[in-house]
Amino acid sequence: MSFWGAKLKYLALAGLSSLLLACAAIPAGVEPSPADPWESFNRSVFQFNEGLDAYVLKPVVTGYRFVLPEFVREGIYNFFGNYNDIYTALNNLLQGKPDYAFSDLMRVVVNTTFGLGGFIDMATPGGLEKHKEDWGQTFGVWGVPSGPYVVLPFFGPSSVRDTVGTAADLETDYLFRYIHNIGLRNSITGLRVVNTRNTYYEAGDLLDGAAIDKYTFMRDAYIQRRKYQINEGRDDEEPKMPPYENGYE
Repeated sequence: MSFWGAKLKYLALAGLSSLLLACAAIPAGVEPSPADPWESFNRSVFQFNEGLDAYVLKPVVTGYRFVLPEFVREGIYNFFGNYNDIYTALNNLLQGKPDYAFSDLMRVVVNTTFGLGGFIDMATPGGLEKHKEDWGQTFGVWGVPSGPYVVLPFFGPSSVRDTVGTAADLETDYLFRYIHNIGLRNSITGLRVVNTRNTYYEAGDLLDGAAIDKYTFMRDAYIQRRKYQINEGRDDEEPKMPPYENGYE
């Protein structure tokens, strides 16, 4: 491990250790949420993530945007999106949506073949809709309850179910799990993180400038978004089973 790699690892461990020793205070006037029984601890992790973003991720992404022209950044975004479509197809199949799974696989074929390995998105203009599914959503469709809201170090908003889903996502991720060249794997992982943060480059600034409790806003937005994703846009409280099992279309 390099000198700077060791230093970053030490700082990360030190920061996480401090989280275990102290919990952030809940602002006065903020109503507690039944979905967030660990709010005090979650807020401390949230503050850690905010500091990591402000002092590490955002400066790196700012340099990334300065060095690489927009069309290159877009190509990188499309490449990882094409790669993620493989796992979206798998999760759609496991959720009982073979038509979506087939569409996702066709996106991979089209973009890999005609889009220069996925760097150009040819599938969306061709009428193949992009979906985004993960193991957390699959568990939700299978009927696994969400459990309490939780903020994960580095990963951000989650729930007990989605935390297990994140572990499953990482365990089955070829680029993260099965590339044996550590330098290459770390470089790809770093690029993926920067690419993801670049997607939301200006979103954080908008929230920072608003007169709201950023933690509460992000928590409520995350919970509502996950319900929407799992229920396919319906307002049902509990996730539905796949169409072939309950008879609806």
